[in-house]
Amino acid sequence: MTGLGPVAWPPAPIRTERLVLRESEARDRAAFIELFASPEVRTYLGGPRPRDELERAVPEVPGRRPGLFVIDLGGEMIGTINLDRRDAERPGHIRPDAGEAELGCLFLPEAWGRGYAAEACAAALGWFADALPGEPVVLCTQTANDRSMRLAAKLGFTEVERFQEYGAEQWFG
Repeated sequence: MTGLGPVAWPPAPIRTERLVLRESEARDRAAFIELFASPEVRTYLGGPRPRDELERAVPEVPGRRPGLFVIDLGGEMIGTINLDRRDAERPGHIRPDAGEAELGCLFLPEAWGRGYAAEACAAALGWFADALPGEPVVLCTQTANDRSMRLAAKLGFTEVERFQEYGAEQWFG
């Protein structure tokens, strides 16, 4: 996996009790656009992007890159999970040389409140632990994002520090 280490990408789909984590496909394009255009989804991520801009910019097969999983429920994309290296220039690190893997996820609002995020993130973290044993994973979210704060706790992340970034207090675990 580029940037995360010597891992073949994409892995075989990961199946949980209700979900499948898989590589992006062309049929996911509309859901990607909805994620980025949604005011609810983008509340803590700089706001929604204009739909017409997204229609022009999003490729036919969006999000096809190492570290990005589509979360599929019954054959439909309901969100994404990504594992990327945290940029060394950003605040918040647990290694002196930085470069930790960072977990992020986005879900369509209709999928909120059903436990899908915890289920999918736990599966992705399990895959990562098997693929790169001993590698730490970090998570950063705005302290104002109650849903992400609860998800971080449910997944077992513990607070390392808080700092200001993007004009808001960030929680780093």
